[in-house]
Amino acid sequence: MAPIKTCVLGVGLGGLTFHVPFVLARPNLFKLHAVMERNPQGPGGKVQARFGEDAAKGVIIHRTLDAVLADPEVELVIVTTPSETHYEIAKKVLQAGKHVLVDKPVTAHYSQAKELAELAKSKNVVLYPFQNRRWDSDFLTLRKLLDLPADHPKSLGTLYEFESRFDRYRAELKGSWKDLPLEANGLTYDLAAHTIDQALVLFGRPAKITAFIENIRGLGSKDVDDCFTIYLHYPPLKAASGVQPQSLKVILRGHILSVRSPQVRYVVRGTRGTYLKSGVDVQEDQLKVIPSPAAIAQTDNYGVEPEDIWGTVENLAADGSVVKSVWPSTERGSYINLFENLAAVIREGAEQIVKWEQSAEVIELIELAYQSAKEERTITVPPRA
Repeated sequence: MAPIKTCVLGVGLGGLTFHVPFVLARPNLFKLHAVMERNPQGPGGKVQARFGEDAAKGVIIHRTLDAVLADPEVELVIVTTPSETHYEIAKKVLQAGKHVLVDKPVTAHYSQAKELAELAKSKNVVLYPFQNRRWDSDFLTLRKLLDLPADHPKSLGTLYEFESRFDRYRAELKGSWKDLPLEANGLTYDLAAHTIDQALVLFGRPAKITAFIENIRGLGSKDVDDCFTIYLHYPPLKAASGVQPQSLKVILRGHILSVRSPQVRYVVRGTRGTYLKSGVDVQEDQLKVIPSPAAIAQTDNYGVEPEDIWGTVENLAADGSVVKSVWPSTERGSYINLFENLAAVIREGAEQIVKWEQSAEVIELIELAYQSAKEERTITVPPRA
């Protein structure tokens, strides 16, 4: 299988942390043919500055999107530009007949995501959403816990509340494009794009949605939110035995003024136990400092969570007491799995693990969340079209 000739649009934090390293780490699957960098400071641009001369050797630096689209050798374009540009850029790339990997949020509007899907189908090219946090160590570990049989001593029983959080403390603006009142900006588009996707993977489409979204710090534009709480309302899960919950609530939170270390990540409550997990997947921090992309495969601790942020399970014992134990994060974080699947889809026609319509549904729910917050009411989620 010939490596897929790839161009990465944008070599800022997103491109150099989440995309370029994986393209370079799998030379059997991808060739970093080009990047788009408008004002390179040296012959190898930011790729050479970050990963060295060998990594940048032979990589073309295109200054404009038109140059990328006109390059007949580019097969795959990775869109990791500011969020408001994703739709327009992805549309132009698809029209040029090239495969596309789009960073989250894939678009600002659900209608745009559906339009891109139809365009990709008409052009017979792959349109893949970058929902990398399906391969977070903590999410993989959580799924393993939720898959336990009902009679397992660490089973949580029938779930009735699931809370997923991405909190941090930042009292000032970042001073980047993310602070600007542009489409698809704000913490909800940035981080709820991950938590909603994970909720849909676990529980499917909710019946209703209630959201509280605001600019809690009062900094910058009031239209750029920095705090969200989203409730996804589901019918009850059927209990195998014992107490039958009357509903399932999924609570998704992102707070910018949370004073805590490590921050809470998951709180999952069931009829027989509670799971508490703090700390976040380590891959992002590791990718920011790895000496070379080869370290992704060669470093023993890549994607491995330290024991001090492993989660705990508290289970109800037969005598009514509560037994607390550690639930080890034995699942290694592996963003590279997304890229391996992408290559298989393009070259072998494999099934997409992350389907475009799933990320489109994330955008649909984000729009409904904003509507709920604005109108101060619970919104019924329409059936899938």
